[in-house]
Amino acid sequence: MNASLPLYEPVPIPAYSDNYIWALAVSDEAVIVVDPGEAQPVRDFLLAQGQKLEAILVTHHHFDHVGGVENLKSEYGCLVHGPSNPQLDFLDRRYQDGDVLKIGPYSFDVLEVPGHTLDHIAFYCPGEQPLLLCGDTLFAGGCGRIFEGDAPMMHASLSKFVALPKNSLVCCAHEYTLSNLAFARAADPSNAALKARETSAQKTRANNNPTVPSTLALELETNPFLRCSEQAIKNGLSAAGLAPGVSEVETFTALRAWKDSF
Repeated sequence: MNASLPLYEPVPIPAYSDNYIWALAVSDEAVIVVDPGEAQPVRDFLLAQGQKLEAILVTHHHFDHVGGVENLKSEYGCLVHGPSNPQLDFLDRRYQDGDVLKIGPYSFDVLEVPGHTLDHIAFYCPGEQPLLLCGDTLFAGGCGRIFEGDAPMMHASLSKFVALPKNSLVCCAHEYTLSNLAFARAADPSNAALKARETSAQKTRANNNPTVPSTLALELETNPFLRCSEQAIKNGLSAAGLAPGVSEVETFTALRAWKDSF
């Protein structure tokens, strides 16, 4: 196997202007990919690795996550796994909360995480190095926009992630980190760990390297959307002239609305 693609180490394949298609080795000869919005970056990656495509995982129906699926399925003859959304007619197998998907060495627990879309699912692989393939629900330093669900729904979905082991690798689908951290600094200006993360991410992007995957531990320390129970986040909302509310859900709702117009 190419040393750049070991088992259990997710590799982000850039697509569009800021998407990532995640690749995971399942053997010496094959990989799976997650949310291939474009086919050509996957073709190029497979050619460079000298490997075949074993399967495709889909987290939700947005075109920048599924645009390349049908071509790749036709070319490589692989199975496509995704949410229980009847409109996605290219899916071979559909999954709901609590289902388990086994491919090669991986055993993914399926989590329904609606909010960004109603059909959104995440794939979580426990183990010595847990992997969370979270699509557009959780981002490095932020969370997804709410297009089809509502704020309580999105907060509940993120709470499922908070309960996972802190060493879980967070494999999100976009390079939004710098803009997310700029907002996080506005919401939580006294957070020293957040400032250090922003400085590190700026250097990473200056070298044209991806800022992901992150870890759940890092998100819990620096991502305001996972810290809505903390007074620092309420203080940040108040300083911006916004009402933080009383409950954690109310704080999350105010924070997400602020980010939408930031």
